Amino acid sequence: MSDTTIDTNVLGDKIVRVLKSIFDPEIPVDIYELGLIYDVFVNEDYEVKILMTLTTPNCPVAETLPLEVEEKVKSINEVKDAEVEITFDPPWSQDLMSEEAKLELGML
Repeated sequence: MSDTTIDTNVLGDKIVRVLKSIFDPEIPVDIYELGLIYDVFVNEDYEVKILMTLTTPNCPVAETLPLEVEEKVKSINEVKDAEVEITFDPPWSQDLMSEEAKLELGML
């Protein structure tokens, strides 16, 4: 093993912290707790790919939110590049929200 092995847990935690700083403008909950992040991939070149969805296909931030996610993830020192892929498969539903998000929105 080389010394340059990525500690994906540490980097993953940093990425999650960044994602938790991004909020859906219509819901006072961050995109991570809302369940909008489906997957995060990091390759050995420190390039990050994030598979995410939006609450609706015609979400008012459909243009800006993915860019905000890319920019904020790119701002992490170890990350060389970040790309967001939007998917609506499976479509987002309230079932994807964390207990914390449901509690925050008075759904529990």
